[in-house]
Amino acid sequence: MVRLGVDLGGTKIEIVALDESGEELLRRRRATPADDYRKILDAIVSLVAAAESELRQTGSVGVGTPGALSRATGLLKNSNTVCLNGQPLLQDLERVLDRQVRVANDANCFALSEAVDGAGVDAEVVFGVIIGTGTGAGVVVNKKILTGPNAIAGEWGHNPLPWPQTDEWPGPQCYCGATGCIETFLSGPGLQRSHQYAGGDQLTAQEIVERAVAGDGDCQRSLDTYYDRMARALAHVINLLDPDVIVLGGGLSNIPSLYTEIPARWGQYVFSDRVDTVLSPPQHGDSGGVRGAAWLWASAGTFLR
Repeated sequence: MVRLGVDLGGTKIEIVALDESGEELLRRRRATPADDYRKILDAIVSLVAAAESELRQTGSVGVGTPGALSRATGLLKNSNTVCLNGQPLLQDLERVLDRQVRVANDANCFALSEAVDGAGVDAEVVFGVIIGTGTGAGVVVNKKILTGPNAIAGEWGHNPLPWPQTDEWPGPQCYCGATGCIETFLSGPGLQRSHQYAGGDQLTAQEIVERAVAGDGDCQRSLDTYYDRMARALAHVINLLDPDVIVLGGGLSNIPSLYTEIPARWGQYVFSDRVDTVLSPPQHGDSGGVRGAAWLWASAGTFLR
């Protein structure tokens, strides 16, 4: 059996094919058609058709998407690719692909990938975080995605930053309509905004990290603030969920110092005498959610219909 996973991102659509053991058979990508729902559907069909032609067999299809399917309407909601919101994505995919399709939030797919055969393979509870252009998360328990009655389990990025400092309140405006969301502080644009707010130069998140490593004092202070905010935000998760493993994904997960600095700081915020939760980089790369989309067909109960 071949499992096809599709990651529907804001800038790219990626497909991967896995065999029964999880071995990667192919991986392809193309740019996401900007703000055009119908062209996005066409792009997914094209990627699936090309993969199946190359493999000479038909596969199951799982799709990771920003946002989530509403249990009330079946339509997509909460997507920062706004042209997807309010669309019957699952029904349309099943129609154009002429088969059953499984759909899950992209952060859930990332967490599932790391839980099935990645950094959380031996863990009962895995919390997978994506920190990049946005900030999202997913929860996997015993290798099954925890979705919840509102299909929002793991929506960590749209809670307020915990234990806010005076200069963090009420916080930046978020696209979701609230202010002070974790996403506005911990995403790449959030780090960039915070650096400028503190009087630093207009730099990308990557440039801030690179200059901090090179000894730039302003960038080091911005990165130090980022460590503390991340420690507070993840301590909140540990206090609520107490996961075995927290895996970071997305572009900012490639900052090596996160994996020492955050655990060194989160203990002061966790309601315990010690913290045994492991903070880990992703075993399958910072965009491993496409593999999780393929694994949606590995067992029942990992997707929403």
